[in-house]
Amino acid sequence: MKHKIALLGFGTVGQGLCEILADKKNYLKEKYGFEYDIVAVGDMVYGNVYNPDGLDAAQMLLEAKDKKKFSKDVSKWDNLTLIKKSNATVVCEMTYTDLETGGPAVEHCRAALEAGKHVVTSNKGPAALKYPEMAQLARDKGVQFLIEGTVCSGTPILNLADGPLAGCEITAIRGILNGTTNYMLTEMEKGMAYDEVLKIAQELGYAEADPTGDVEGHDARGKVTILANVVMGASLAVSDVSCKGITGITPADIEKAKKENARWKLIGSIEKKDGKLIASVAPEMVPLAHPLAGVMGATNALTFTTDMLGDVTMVGPGAGRIETGYSILTDLIKIHR
Repeated sequence: MKHKIALLGFGTVGQGLCEILADKKNYLKEKYGFEYDIVAVGDMVYGNVYNPDGLDAAQMLLEAKDKKKFSKDVSKWDNLTLIKKSNATVVCEMTYTDLETGGPAVEHCRAALEAGKHVVTSNKGPAALKYPEMAQLARDKGVQFLIEGTVCSGTPILNLADGPLAGCEITAIRGILNGTTNYMLTEMEKGMAYDEVLKIAQELGYAEADPTGDVEGHDARGKVTILANVVMGASLAVSDVSCKGITGITPADIEKAKKENARWKLIGSIEKKDGKLIASVAPEMVPLAHPLAGVMGATNALTFTTDMLGDVTMVGPGAGRIETGYSILTDLIKIHR
């Protein structure tokens, strides 16, 4: 079967996925029998295009690099029409994240699933706010709703819980879910002031011009919600997760941690206690002996506490065009299999 793929969003992740699919085309066919055509792309900057026989992805990448609108196979269909009327069998939703309403991504995912099309997304909005609804709709329609890229980019966190850790009861998940704040705390430990390191993080592209989502813990909060609901079987709303960011961490706090052989980390935590699930995001002093303490820079890490293996820690990248594009690829291969 040749998969017909629609991309909603052709920004960093969409372009990264296109590059991966082009570079790996022969390998994917030989190794997995995975063949594809990208038949539709919808993007608020570059425009909407559709060709049922396959688009010219190389040309689209060149035009996007030059900040030009798509010039070939231009369609007047809006995103929802593109989803419903195109011959796509899989819709990859990679538009901007809105953790308050879910933004257009929720409607995109719902429309695709209702049309009997698989959905793969790196967008935390639908995953954090509407996962039970989307998962049930996918089951009803006999398709899949896959979200590996929503938590730690290409690092296989959800696939780990669903695959290699299958059979283990997971009683707690704790970890570093935001690379921006981890980078900032790493540099603050070296002696840099908060304002100074934030400016550098913005210059490096780790932090947005408005860094609130990272430094106040909102990004990590969305990811904790996803983990609680998908891995731990909860039905939490984002508002059920207590949240505190790193803006209050002072040089005195950094020195205190050093004296106590510990290191500050912004920790997302989910734990079963007395039959209840408690979820939070907050800065913690992590003992240097713990694996999470050694995770430095813009890196993510999660420790799963299990009944049969004890603690299992996964460390890997939490952002990046190729890294997040890779997470979409793993879900596409999962659908293919």
